[in-house]
Amino acid sequence: MGTILLILFWLGWHIGIYAMLKKAGVPANKAIIPIYNTWEVVKLCNISKVWFWIQLIPILGQFVTLWISIIFVMHFKRVGLIHHTLTVLVPFIYLPYIGFSENEKWHGSDALTHYHKSASREWIDAAVFAVVAATLIRTFLFEAYVIPTESMEKTLLVNDFLFVDKITFGARIPQTPLSFPFVHNTLPGSVTTPSYLQWIQLDYSRLPKIREVKRNDVVVFNFPAGDTIINLPEFGSKIPYYDVLRSPEFNGDREKLKAQYPLLVHPIDKTDNYIKRCVGLPGDVIQVKRSQLWVNGAPAYVAPNTQTEYLVVTNGKQIPEDYIQDTLGINIGEATMDFQPVDGRLNTYKINMTAGAANSLRRLDFVKSVDFYEDNTVGYTFPNDVLHFPWTIDNFGAIKIPRKGDVIELNDSTIELYRRLICTYEHNTLEKKNGQFILNGNAATQYTVKQNYYWMMGDNRHRSQDSRFWGFVPETHVVGRAALIWFSYSNSVRWNRIFNLIK
Repeated sequence: MGTILLILFWLGWHIGIYAMLKKAGVPANKAIIPIYNTWEVVKLCNISKVWFWIQLIPILGQFVTLWISIIFVMHFKRVGLIHHTLTVLVPFIYLPYIGFSENEKWHGSDALTHYHKSASREWIDAAVFAVVAATLIRTFLFEAYVIPTESMEKTLLVNDFLFVDKITFGARIPQTPLSFPFVHNTLPGSVTTPSYLQWIQLDYSRLPKIREVKRNDVVVFNFPAGDTIINLPEFGSKIPYYDVLRSPEFNGDREKLKAQYPLLVHPIDKTDNYIKRCVGLPGDVIQVKRSQLWVNGAPAYVAPNTQTEYLVVTNGKQIPEDYIQDTLGINIGEATMDFQPVDGRLNTYKINMTAGAANSLRRLDFVKSVDFYEDNTVGYTFPNDVLHFPWTIDNFGAIKIPRKGDVIELNDSTIELYRRLICTYEHNTLEKKNGQFILNGNAATQYTVKQNYYWMMGDNRHRSQDSRFWGFVPETHVVGRAALIWFSYSNSVRWNRIFNLIK
């Protein structure tokens, strides 16, 4: 549908410009040539020829072309706001009308002799320019983003305001272009009303990149399991639809869940934005052993402020409150899961903290041991196949991250690893009939991966909903690189965090 509309837009615009140029006296052989015809428009309307060359710049140039079209329409004595709006929104209809209607005449520069913008029109034009400029910057250069959860603490804190660089990995062309400006996927003041229309859906594409995603980059991406959500404030991405679908209450019954809850299907570029550290690249082998991450058989990089849970045993003496707050950085005055006695014992604690804080605890004479705490709960990690993958968040894998061109085997012991990749991310049909896997209508035992995938994990290991729960992140979902903290506050401004680069 999106492709058809683009073709209609392109053809209609050129047909209209051709007819309008002929009315203005330009020979047909010049008026009919794409791109060159705007050179003729620029000359006729006495527009600086610099703008002709600017319109050749990808993306920005399309807006310049629309502006040139508005100036051309004004020389037909169509200077009202309604005429300019029609030129921008439906040029494939309005420009042919101007070109072929006997009621529309070419007036040339005389059309603007007595034309003066009203004060209200000046304000409207300024507002439109500001919206267009800000939208272009937000879409193709950088976007402001605020940290909503503690999944990256203490590398990134709740209410850190970031700039997300979209140039480095190549900015994506919007796949859902009809949307309310300056917001992501819900209207201002609402958490359930979509801010976009799906009348036009474009295929995935992105501008040329400066470099590929590197291991340990902090990346913003669209939540892969957020394509379908339960559209209630208490659900959304906080309690993913697929988790609810797998719960004992629904046991995979989509119709039953649909009858009970309102559902919303997001396009790829309108699923919620997540921020994590890319710990695994296409082709890497990822494993978590006793809470420690391994990549390709070696211990992985650990960011200086990475947090995980430790089991701390003392000789019975309690850890002082000022030490907990000042050295461990845990505010025990608030309801917190970061510092808890285990089973009511006064000598054993489960503490969520950095490796540096753990080493400080080990130096206290009344502390007997500080060891990684392991969550051994089976059944809620990717790929949700306990029979073949009885993994936990602290003992997970090994698992190889797919890369473009990899050939993967389709069998009962691997299918749950790749089912969503094949069906959702790469848009194939897959079912099992008579003991065989049927891929796009044909029996298959293998599948060739069509794009690269990544493995994302939060630095706050036991407080992060990440790839351990929903698997691979497709390259189509990558938004940009978290680059800079430009503002931060908690109860007051955190001055020491402002303008910090993100590492």
